Amino acid sequence: MRKEDCFYVGKIVSKFSFKGEVLVKLDTDDPESFLEMESILVEKHKRLIPFFIEKSSLQKSQLLRLKLEDVNNEEDADALLKKEVYLPLSFLPELKEDQFYYHEIIGFEVIDNQLGPIGKITGVNDTTAQALFEISFQGKEILVPIHDHFLKQVDKVNKKIHLETPPGLLDLYL
Repeated sequence: MRKEDCFYVGKIVSKFSFKGEVLVKLDTDDPESFLEMESILVEKHKRLIPFFIEKSSLQKSQLLRLKLEDVNNEEDADALLKKEVYLPLSFLPELKEDQFYYHEIIGFEVIDNQLGPIGKITGVNDTTAQALFEISFQGKEILVPIHDHFLKQVDKVNKKIHLETPPGLLDLYL
């Protein structure tokens, strides 16, 4: 399976027991939705390797404790530390019409209520405290916070997002 056909679930951050259990720090608002997984894909050497799950439970709020098939001791678990975990896109639940996953809005045209079309979404920066749309416009990059207050309409059919940005925000870039 290709990484482009998957979504990021989290990262294996530590071992949990001498029996090879690991803890995955989940990147989600809904950790419980990952308790019923049968398998995961772990990125090793730039390839996604499938691992079947024997047992899973939540530890604290954002940590998923996993016992993986064929990972039976600390040495096996050590080989998985700091590795990223993925699942196929088909595992993502359907969202409401006005909601979206970051990967599905890449290429959407962005239309500001005052300025009209301001470019296409090239990516989403979610490494900051506030996730940002990365918009390409005439060779420039525009960054707009992804905030419910700014989002006026998400048109998935026509691949357009309508925004109402605060006065002066876009002037910084244009």
